[in-house]
Amino acid sequence: MARSAFQKLKTIYIMDYLMKHTDEAHPATMRQLLEDLESRGISAERKSIYDDIEALRNYGLDIIQSGNGKTSGYYIGSRKFELPELKLLVDSVQSSKFITHRKSNILIKKLESLTSEHEAQALSRQVFVRNRIKTMNESIYYNVDLIHTGIAENKQIQFKYFEYTVNKEKRFKHGGSFYHVSPFALTWDDENYYMIAFDSAAGIIKHYRVDKMSSISVTKKPREGMERYAELDTAIYTRKVFGMFSGQEESVKLQFDNELVGPVLDRLGRDAMLVSEGDNHFTVKADVVVSPQFFAWVCGFGKKAKILSPDYVAQQMAEHVKSIAALYE
Repeated sequence: MARSAFQKLKTIYIMDYLMKHTDEAHPATMRQLLEDLESRGISAERKSIYDDIEALRNYGLDIIQSGNGKTSGYYIGSRKFELPELKLLVDSVQSSKFITHRKSNILIKKLESLTSEHEAQALSRQVFVRNRIKTMNESIYYNVDLIHTGIAENKQIQFKYFEYTVNKEKRFKHGGSFYHVSPFALTWDDENYYMIAFDSAAGIIKHYRVDKMSSISVTKKPREGMERYAELDTAIYTRKVFGMFSGQEESVKLQFDNELVGPVLDRLGRDAMLVSEGDNHFTVKADVVVSPQFFAWVCGFGKKAKILSPDYVAQQMAEHVKSIAALYE
């Protein structure tokens, strides 16, 4: 590239330098800006730098001048993402089981590029991805994209569904044959990504772990089950289904010690109706999908939680507890 062509990029290089190297604690001096431009084969005078900085301010960049005279410098003030916001996003990437180790590190590096190199060190110090439990399926990102394509184009999708063996090898369900469903939504539950879809063959709404889907493709068939999905509140659906385990939906009445109000509201939602029962307990009714995961949630509170009705659910709970206790007799 000719020297004159480099000159035309001068303002952009100044912006890049300020974005990458400066923050309130690390302003860039005029000498640093001139030296950086010189390293790129661009000659400049102080006055032209002032003009470029003013042009960048008019463009919308928050460039702040600090100090006076020889101690003066320039730095980027507000950015699209503040450091606490980036920390929150990094924490989300770290804790997401459906994002692989490799992709987690790639995403975090990209997030670090949204702040100065100095503040990026604060993000790096809180990165603990290596020993987190993560999915082994790298193709999840393409799966999500294809599912969204099916939803946007109002088409059914097909895919194979698998589980892992004790040797960590994939074993496909249904003999490796394709599932054909109408995708409607993606939801995040218990740190996993799920697709909510209508299964025409079964005539019901089902959910599938996105990281356990493979060979996804969008078909030419239009989606079905519109009426069933229109009746579904996705937020309520995921609240009813514990650990996304399938089962029969039932209105269940439970009793808890008063100290468990917080955990109960966290699980059942702030609109759950709590009824005080004496000085030490409260009851609540909730529509839940009865499954081993639901029983496990109740068991987690020990003697401080009890299923009151319906009787058959309470009986199933008793049998569930007995079957576990029998393993230790």
